Amino acid sequence: MKKIVLFVIVAMLCLSGTAKEGMWIPTLLEKYTIEEMQEMGFRLTPEDVYSVNQRSLKDAVVIFGTGCTGEIISNKGLLLTNHHCGFSAIQSHSSVEQDYLSDGFWAMSQNEELPNPGLTAKFLERMVDVSDSVFAGTVSLEGDSLEAKLDANILRIQQQAEEDGKYEAVVKPLFYGNQYFLYVYQVFTDVRLVGAPPRAIGKFGGDTDNWMWPRHTGDFSIFRVYANEDNEPAAYSEDNVPYKPKSWLPVSMEGIQPNDFMMLMGYPGSTRQYLPSQAVDMIINQSNPDRIKIRTAILDIFSEHMKKDPKVRIQYASKYAKTSNSWKRWKGEVRGLNRLNAIKQKQAYEANFELWYLQSDTLEQAYKSVLPQFEKLYVDLLPYDKAYNYYQEIVFKGIDIFKLADFFPRNDKGWNRLDEERHQLVRKALILKMTEYFDDYDQETDQELFTELLRLLRSDLDRSFLPKEFTNLLAKYDDEKLIRKVYEKSVLSDPEKLQELVADFDTKGISKLQKDPVIELYNALRVHYQQNVELVYQSIQDRITDVQQQYMKGIMAMEKNFQLYPDANFTLRVAYGKVEGYQPRDGVEYAYQTTLQGVMEKYQLGNPDYEVLEKLKALHKTSDFGEYGIDGQMPVAYTASIHSTGGNSGSPAINAKGQLVGLNFDRCWEGTMSDIMFDPDQCRNIMVDIRYVLFIIDKFAGAGYLLDEMELVRE
Repeated sequence: MKKIVLFVIVAMLCLSGTAKEGMWIPTLLEKYTIEEMQEMGFRLTPEDVYSVNQRSLKDAVVIFGTGCTGEIISNKGLLLTNHHCGFSAIQSHSSVEQDYLSDGFWAMSQNEELPNPGLTAKFLERMVDVSDSVFAGTVSLEGDSLEAKLDANILRIQQQAEEDGKYEAVVKPLFYGNQYFLYVYQVFTDVRLVGAPPRAIGKFGGDTDNWMWPRHTGDFSIFRVYANEDNEPAAYSEDNVPYKPKSWLPVSMEGIQPNDFMMLMGYPGSTRQYLPSQAVDMIINQSNPDRIKIRTAILDIFSEHMKKDPKVRIQYASKYAKTSNSWKRWKGEVRGLNRLNAIKQKQAYEANFELWYLQSDTLEQAYKSVLPQFEKLYVDLLPYDKAYNYYQEIVFKGIDIFKLADFFPRNDKGWNRLDEERHQLVRKALILKMTEYFDDYDQETDQELFTELLRLLRSDLDRSFLPKEFTNLLAKYDDEKLIRKVYEKSVLSDPEKLQELVADFDTKGISKLQKDPVIELYNALRVHYQQNVELVYQSIQDRITDVQQQYMKGIMAMEKNFQLYPDANFTLRVAYGKVEGYQPRDGVEYAYQTTLQGVMEKYQLGNPDYEVLEKLKALHKTSDFGEYGIDGQMPVAYTASIHSTGGNSGSPAINAKGQLVGLNFDRCWEGTMSDIMFDPDQCRNIMVDIRYVLFIIDKFAGAGYLLDEMELVRE
């Protein structure tokens, strides 16, 4: 009984928030967290953080592109974000002759800054709780009628807030649809590349160091937001001028010390803090292990072929990194959840939830079925979850030739509706796709993926989840014959034949492709998945979502006297903690900061991920750190106990005075379970020290003029 009570207390603390846990809504800081923040050293007021009536920090924090955060650091629209957030823009300007990825890029004047079609910076104008308006007229509705009314209300709210296209407005649910907020943005579409360090700095450590500490990566890039003469958003034009922001972040030269207060403002993407025990059990014991197993097989094949052939090493470098990224995170997530005994914590919290609703006659009918429904629904979901993950990881993501097959039309209905001009556009798109595909394609590697992953699909899934033609095919042929009969007979494996087919692509070409052995196999798998896996999987998930909404409503009622933060959903949040290292395992203690000395020590290991450029070596050798170094060392990165996740890439790390001291770019591997359960002892976010950013701009790149427009604070 004592153990159960202890688990309940721990779980309640987990859900209610600790000094370092939580991603908080800025408009509610005064209600929930400002007192604690100020006790930890924060010197600003809630209005300094978020205000619609005065200059505030929220006006300097933007959505950069489609999945990152950025911050304005000058009164001329200078924008700072991560190197990996700006990577595609940097890549788009790179060529063999001008390899900005390898060499870096620095505009030495505004005239040299490079435009990036499609890249946006979104400034939050305001956020408002619109729950009452969203729920208006829904009291007596349920099912499809309820969804239709909610959708209509949301659409009306968004259209009114957009003011005939002046703003972008979106209504997003919080707490699983128990609350709704309206977010109104001003969207700038002229965002130009100003500077980026070479890959050897911006991506130092590569896949080796991904998710890991200690870290030595200068993960930053610089852009500038442009506006028209009225300081309003406008399409790219040479007549546009640097945007004059409402607010920008002053840059601290003071640095950081252990236990300093630290705050992130940004747009965290997605967390799942309120999952029931059955969901966590499924993640730990099935979902993550299944995906890890499949990706391990993929990475082993990649590695084998990359070691044998330098060309393949280059072709598959990006694929390897992307495949490894989540693979490593899932492993860390399982480790962390097991370390926290997460399933038992959740079960204890659910026991407390049951005791709570049983004590109230008025609430009993509303919540008594929640936990039993979870129990049944997750039992129903388990086999479909397995099939879903296997299809996603193998058929839709793992085998390259299937990705190419998916790009072509499946019938001629759409083709026949297009005129000749549109036909030409489709042909050009297909040729472009093919060119990109074959640039990063090695047939021997993909053939091995084809046979190994399809065997894995057949061996690990129940036959009901697989089409008969697929199981018969694999039973009939060994790997060598499977390649000859299917893979090598496919036009998709022959660039010249495929090019010839696409050049004169028409209804005959579409018909011919449908008889291609790879496309036939892919279509058989795809259709069977859609009809026998996806439909049931999504149906169960929809029912789980409904129960989760009711469970969340109960949690909010039960915890009404405690602080609750909503799961991240890529809306502006504030998270805070302090500068500190951690102990990842017995006998190991990590310091809170790294320096340039560590870069040189890693370079000596000979790992290609630890490339160091000659100029950086020279600056280190002579200790030419300018005013950015301290005590003969050049700080590079540091850790803090702040709750962060994907989307926080590029988020400003702000000190107690509201000044920029770092740039968030990753989490420590041991704390990757923080999307589901936060551990104050292990969860650490990783930031580039702003002094290293300034050092690279000034001493390495010689672009010190950029610092002249920043508000540098030296005390």
